[in-house]
This record gives sequence, C-alpha cells and structure tokens, in this order.
Amino acid sequence: MNQVVVYVEFPHEGPFGDEMANELEELAKSIIQEPGCLWKIWTENQTENLAGGIYLFESRATAEDYLNKHTERLQKWGYPHIESRIFNINETLSLLDKAPIG
Repeated sequence: MNQVVVYVEFPHEGPFGDEMANELEELAKSIIQEPGCLWKIWTENQTENLAGGIYLFESRATAEDYLNKHTERLQKWGYPHIESRIFNINETLSLLDKAPIG
C-alpha cells in the first residue's frame, strides 16, 4: 500500500462549527473530487484559532499535487502561515488499531 496521510494546519480567526460548515460546503464537496483523495477530516480549534485537516491520499504523488494546490489557495485567501506534512503509513500497526485504510 502506498497511501499517505497529509496534515495541514493554519491560523484561522473563524468561522468555526456550523457556520464554517455552511460557508465551506462547496469546498468540501470539491476536495473529495480531487485525484487520489480518499477522505478528509476537517479540524478546528477555536480556543487556539487554528483550522486545518487530516487527509488520506492514495499516493504520495497525488498528495503532493493536492498540497501544492491547497497551499496556493490558502495563501490567496490570506493565510500565509501554513504548516503541512506528508506521512507514510505503518499499515500493520494502523490496521491493528482499526484505521480506515486499505
């Protein structure tokens, strides 16, 4: 398996919760249509003013392509401080702990 996890985090003043969900529904629908994207978990921390996501991609190449596109989009929206990483998956241990991969 060559699936990878992508982690993205950036400072975000809001909206959060239901308001964020309403405003970004179309974006969410488009993300899952990206080549190689298997799923995304949207993350938010209103206390620390952070937002981001954890994604599963079918390959490092599709993850890198998406991450470049997403970073550029976030920068255009005024988010200059974006933290991101791509991680390989230890399939044996992840499956033992019931990770939604495979």
